[in-house]
Amino acid sequence: MAQIKQWYDQWGFWGNLTAAVTPIPYKVFTIASGAFHFSFGGFLLASLLGRSLRFFVVATLLYWWGPSIKAFIDRYFNGCAWAFMILLVAGFLVLKILR
Repeated sequence: MAQIKQWYDQWGFWGNLTAAVTPIPYKVFTIASGAFHFSFGGFLLASLLGRSLRFFVVATLLYWWGPSIKAFIDRYFNGCAWAFMILLVAGFLVLKILR
């Protein structure tokens, strides 16, 4: 538990943000945020950004492509969400290395 607490102190915002966007069970991170006394402001910001991104992207896709995209989203959402997060993290790593 001490190791998990240390990880949560260091990466809690990014963990919450990742869980809010990807298929990782978000409830686990909400409970962990309380258990490990993660800052409410950090949790709220990660939740607002992540959940908004997840649902607004789906809503935008449905708006532009209509019902034809729904089957694609239902079938491939988890894989697309993971790919998005991997690309996002890789992009930040590349920017960090280039600095």
